Amino acid sequence: MKRLFSILAIAGLMAFGNLNANTNANTNTIVTTIVSSTQDDAGAAVEEVGFHQNLKNRFIEGGPGFMGIVLLCLILGLAIAIERIIFLNLSTSNSKKLVQQVEDALSSGGVEAAKEVCRNTKGPVASIFYQGLDRADEDIDSAEKAVVAYGGVQMGQLEKNVSWVSLFIALAPMLGFMGTVIGMIDAFDKIEAAGDMQPSLVAGGIKIALLTTVFGLIVAIILQIFYNYIIAKIDSIVNDMEDASISLMDLLVKYKK
Repeated sequence: MKRLFSILAIAGLMAFGNLNANTNANTNTIVTTIVSSTQDDAGAAVEEVGFHQNLKNRFIEGGPGFMGIVLLCLILGLAIAIERIIFLNLSTSNSKKLVQQVEDALSSGGVEAAKEVCRNTKGPVASIFYQGLDRADEDIDSAEKAVVAYGGVQMGQLEKNVSWVSLFIALAPMLGFMGTVIGMIDAFDKIEAAGDMQPSLVAGGIKIALLTTVFGLIVAIILQIFYNYIIAKIDSIVNDMEDASISLMDLLVKYKK
């Protein structure tokens, strides 16, 4: 009986030992998996944050002088471009609907009713219509001259400050190229002072020179996209103004008859 208990005890100890071994192995596997997963997530986080940090470091390495001016060009250019985009979007109107409203007002209430419609409508087309209707009592030629003259005024307002965006587009890469030239001059000065051509001696100056060029081109590309959108929007509004002005002249000729 004692022998049976001894055998059962030994078997139980062996089973418990195997269970602990398996448990420890599983625990080690789980811990290893968790650690690997954590390291992978940490690596991914570092990679994700690394681009912005790298961009920031590159910008700082370019030097505060030229890089600060290039950044200022970007800020001012974007501010002007956003202001123009908002203004142009607010200036866009449904000219066909306005022409129909003016035609109905002329038929029912005459010139004064049509002028009231223009006063209650926003946009350059309505302003041009108002100036033309204001001269409608004189003759068609006077109304046409008023439309053409005030159309030029409205076009000038649409194009206001757009030339500054064009200036910043040209200025940013020029500043970058100037930084490149100055960086190369500094690199050659170090070579002349050392009397030996060592890559480590000139690598820093050349890197700074290239960084200024890269950031200058990036600023120019960004502003160029906004500039092209603004020009396309202005062209669309101007074409709309011209078509609407022709329609207004036709309405006035018909009204005079």
